[in-house]
Amino acid sequence: MNMETVELKVDMVGIHEKRLRKCLSKLRGIEKVEVDGNSQKVVVIGYAHKNKILKAIRRGGLKADFWSAQNELLQAYAASASYSSFRFNNFSFF
Repeated sequence: MNMETVELKVDMVGIHEKRLRKCLSKLRGIEKVEVDGNSQKVVVIGYAHKNKILKAIRRGGLKADFWSAQNELLQAYAASASYSSFRFNNFSFF
């Protein structure tokens, strides 16, 4: 069996990284887990099948899906957008 790299999009809030690592620790063949909380991207390297990895994360109560090109585009767009570009109208109530 070959070593695989599986990229996932996992909704990460608060202490979910600890829960994620606990879910993955139960699988055999996981060599490395990289978590990027800002982009909600998780990279799993090992000998486990990608569907088993996804299933284990979901069984742990986390929302997860395979990483797609659309996620890359959304991440790039979010990084380029700045909050200073938003303008609010001033309303007078009196």
